[in-house]
Amino acid sequence: MVYRDRLILITCFSFLIQLCLAAKTRHFKWKVEYMYWSPDCLEGVVMGINGQFPGPTIRAVAGDTIVVDLTNKLHTEGVVIHWHGIRQLGTPWADGTASISQCAINPGETFVYRYKVDKAGTYFYHGHFGMQRSAGLYGSLIVEVGEGEKEPFHYDGEFNLLLSDWWHKGSQEQEVALSSKPFRWIGEPQALLINGRGQYNCSLAGHVSNSSTPHQCKLRGNERCAPQILHVQPNQTYRLRVASTTALASLNLQIGNHKMVMVEADGNYIQPVTVDDLDIYSGESYSVLIHTDQDPSKNYWISFSVRGREPKTPQGLTILNYQTTSASHLPPSPPPVSPLWNDYNHSKSFSNKILAAMGSPKPPSSYNRRIILLNTQNTIKGFTKWAINNISLTLPPTPYLGAIKHRLSKAFDQTSPPEKFPEDYDVMKPATNTNSTYGNGVYMLKLMTTVDVILQNANALATNVSEIHPWHLHGHDFWVLGYGEGKFKDEDVKKFNLKNPPLRNTAVIFPFGWTALRFVADNPGVWAFHCHIEPHLHMGMGVVFAEGVHSVKGIPNSALACGLTGKFLMSNNSGRH
Repeated sequence: MVYRDRLILITCFSFLIQLCLAAKTRHFKWKVEYMYWSPDCLEGVVMGINGQFPGPTIRAVAGDTIVVDLTNKLHTEGVVIHWHGIRQLGTPWADGTASISQCAINPGETFVYRYKVDKAGTYFYHGHFGMQRSAGLYGSLIVEVGEGEKEPFHYDGEFNLLLSDWWHKGSQEQEVALSSKPFRWIGEPQALLINGRGQYNCSLAGHVSNSSTPHQCKLRGNERCAPQILHVQPNQTYRLRVASTTALASLNLQIGNHKMVMVEADGNYIQPVTVDDLDIYSGESYSVLIHTDQDPSKNYWISFSVRGREPKTPQGLTILNYQTTSASHLPPSPPPVSPLWNDYNHSKSFSNKILAAMGSPKPPSSYNRRIILLNTQNTIKGFTKWAINNISLTLPPTPYLGAIKHRLSKAFDQTSPPEKFPEDYDVMKPATNTNSTYGNGVYMLKLMTTVDVILQNANALATNVSEIHPWHLHGHDFWVLGYGEGKFKDEDVKKFNLKNPPLRNTAVIFPFGWTALRFVADNPGVWAFHCHIEPHLHMGMGVVFAEGVHSVKGIPNSALACGLTGKFLMSNNSGRH
């Protein structure tokens, strides 16, 4: 018996040694700066990294440590980068959320992000200060399975598609417009970008268009706006990693004459399901498999179209090129037509098809705490805002992580935000009183408890208007237990899927509906939970969770060198001399 236990111990120890030897530290030195670029064939200013737009792709293996020395070369504004989908286990200060996990990095300064990528999957990174994601501060982050591990599906090659939307109006001007009185909406994007490339005022499919506009794009192929063509061989299986870092647009992906098999969502395996088209909301990522079994003498469109908003932006297009024919041979038929932008039944049916793969972690059967978050559009002294339970989030100058860790009670509102909204509130009609208030309180969660969040959508300021909101949780994955219509009721828990709900980090609430989430507060730190639509977050659509902060160790002083934490650290250091 003793010998067997010792053998098991030695075997486990050997496995851990092999794991440590296999894991690598991958070091990057990045400089963030503004530069001229032509994402949609029209030159403008983008925020790039090391002279690239989008930023460099990080490829790593599960278990690796990523180290990014990020230098701010912007002349007049701070910067941070959020590693979207990476849970930051043990490194909450590396989450890259200004005023929450760290201070914004000042111009000329360098901050070192060091974190472990613990789980294989399709991720990305983006700016999380002001509206810098709208300015183009984003890139892909791909984590491969660890050494000796295998994906639960086979493929012969892979492609990476990072989706975004693009405005000709700069992000700072957009911020001013959204914060103005009277309110000035930024409008719909001018172009949809695939890996930072799109076309404005012309179309790759102009030769098969029924109208005179937009005309056919005349591209040589070496322009910064020329599409990245996907070159494939016949009768092969390819993995497409698709992630959306859009600031506003919800999108629908189609590939002419090809079906897709979804196998991964937000870094978690799902039950393979075959679809003709794929809805993807801002903050989401998927892996799909396609089989190149069509006529190899033709090429095929890959198209992205706007969903959930009346489309005023042309399709984003690129080409699936069978290498048995020339890539210059454009597909002879028009691009696929997406479902109607407001066909929410199609969208709901799609979302309900996504289920956890066999062997995935199951949710706890019950919760310790339920928080119901009402999403409303409001006014505060004539300014248009978004609010959660009638509070519009305004982040404080002192990062929450340091403020809570060092018990600086004056750093933010110590009153806990509301856990529900009035029972007589009618979510189907505009509010009778649209007034809201600003706030920066925190939902303090007890470590290792199970939390249910009910996202409740409602009518906006205009009658019969309710918008799609994709919500992203930092530091955790959650189980999506279900969706429903109208106002959430206690008996709706009977509809929850506790058998095989998908694990995600981003989930959508549909117009006039609710979405139920469950997660375990098992990651000490302070974590943002917010609508991933950039203008909505800028207008206050988010909340903050904190759990086990006093057990967090090793927070670098450079993460907290502003606000009250900066003064606290300075006074402590001066007292030592």
